[in-house]
Amino acid sequence: MSVDYLPGKAWLAVSDWRDNLFDELSINPNNPPSTVRIAGDLVYREGPAPQAWWHRTRLEKPFIATFSSIKEASDILRGIQRNWAHEPVACFRRARLIEEKLPFVQDKPRAFPYSVPASPMGVWSLLDEHTLFASAETSSPFPRGILRFEEDHVNPPSRAYLKMYEALAWVDKLSADRGIPEGSRLPGTGSKCIDAGACPGGWTWALDRLGAEITAIDRSELDPRLMAKPNITFIKHDAFTLKPADYGQQDWVCSDVICYPPRLLEWVNEWLDSGLCGNFICTIKMQGKADHETTLAFSRIPGSAIVHLTANKNELTWIRLKP
Repeated sequence: MSVDYLPGKAWLAVSDWRDNLFDELSINPNNPPSTVRIAGDLVYREGPAPQAWWHRTRLEKPFIATFSSIKEASDILRGIQRNWAHEPVACFRRARLIEEKLPFVQDKPRAFPYSVPASPMGVWSLLDEHTLFASAETSSPFPRGILRFEEDHVNPPSRAYLKMYEALAWVDKLSADRGIPEGSRLPGTGSKCIDAGACPGGWTWALDRLGAEITAIDRSELDPRLMAKPNITFIKHDAFTLKPADYGQQDWVCSDVICYPPRLLEWVNEWLDSGLCGNFICTIKMQGKADHETTLAFSRIPGSAIVHLTANKNELTWIRLKP
C-alpha cells in the first residue's frame, strides 16, 4: 500500500460541457501533454491551477494510492476522513465493493430549503484494479458536485425554480463560510428582491416560498397565480432598460435573463455603482462558445463566487454576497 500526493489539481468536468473546461485549462484533449491525465470526466493537470468554473467540483489535493485488496482500499479512504463519493471511471464492480465498505453518503434529492453540512466531501475513483485516484478536499460540499432537489410537478410555473433552489443552497454554504448566522443567510420575510427576466415565474415562485417581497420584471406576465399575490409586484418592461434608482434599495437582485454576458455585466455594474444592493444571483448565459473573459470579470467583483449548478446548462451562476 502506498499514497502519493500529486503536484497539481484535478477537475470533475460537466459531461456535456467538457470542451469549456479544456479551454479554461488550455488543454487539447486529443493531444494532452505528459503533465495532463484525463480519465472519464476527471481531468488532472500539474502545476499552478488556472481559474476554471466549468466543472462539478475541483479536487484540491489529489493523490494516487495503490492497494492489494478491497479492504485495503476502503481502509485508505476511511483513514483520511468519513465522507467519500465515488466517481465511476473504471473497474465498476470492484469500485462498488469498495463503496459498500465506506460510510454511507446520502445523495437523494433534498427538500428545500437545504442547509449544507459543514463536513468535507471527498471524491475517489478507480483507475485500475489496484490504483485509487482521490482527493479528500474538494471545492463542492455536495457528492461529486451534484445537488438535486425534490421536484414539485404541480405548483411551480417552470422548472427554473430548481436553479434558484440550488443557487440558494450555495448562498447558505458561502454565508456559513463567512460565519453568518443560519437565520440570516437567505432571502426571507420582508426581504426585497428583484427578479429580472421573471416570466413565467420559476425564480419568483421559489423566492415567494421564503416570504420575500418580489419585484418581477419581464415583457410577458407571470403565471396568474403569482400575479395575484400581494407580495409580488409585476412590471411589464425590459429589466435592463430600467435604472437601479427606479427600484430603490433592494436586498437581492436576481437575473435569469437571456442576454450576452457583457450586457449582464454592464447591468450588474450599474447596480454595484448605485450602492442600492449588495447581494446577487445571476445566470451568465453563454451564446454558443463560453465567454471566459467576461466570466473572469465577474469573478473579480469582491464577494463573488461562480459555479456550474447541477441545473445549469450552457451557463454559469454568479453569486455575490455583500462583503
